[in-house]
Amino acid sequence: MKIEIADAIAEKLHYVLSPHCLCCAVVGSVRRRKAEVKDIEFVLIPNPYQTGIFEDGLAKIVNQWAKVKGEMEYGKIKYTQRVVDGGTKLDLFFATPDNFGYIFMLRTGSSEWNQRVMLPRLKGNGYKAHEGSIWWKGSILPVPEESDMFRIMGMDFVSPENRI
Repeated sequence: MKIEIADAIAEKLHYVLSPHCLCCAVVGSVRRRKAEVKDIEFVLIPNPYQTGIFEDGLAKIVNQWAKVKGEMEYGKIKYTQRVVDGGTKLDLFFATPDNFGYIFMLRTGSSEWNQRVMLPRLKGNGYKAHEGSIWWKGSILPVPEESDMFRIMGMDFVSPENRI
């Protein structure tokens, strides 16, 4: 789909999802401003009381959309893919306040940029990306903001459009 259509869908989804989240941010090819977009992707930090145990809040919203994969299961939410708006794929990646910056950068992509720039820089600076977190000397390092990732990688900010 064209980026203009993806923007409109993403804006509508943000409006629906954000009241149930501490943070709700579009990522992927929409954030990178690709002319053609195959899906809509968000990174979310759900409100702690709205993660699916009684299908309230965020779970109620997400579970109304056709599930492709991934569950809205309390305490185990990392990813789910749904279908919205007559066939648009929606990927939802879940983060915490301590790993949001890493997940936000990772899911912004591109996968080629992650493999060519992000992961080698992390490794070269002594860090490890593992199980959704950044590790330093055997301990999880809080990475609440994308700017923290650039600092850890030892480089200036690169706009999403240039992460190719």
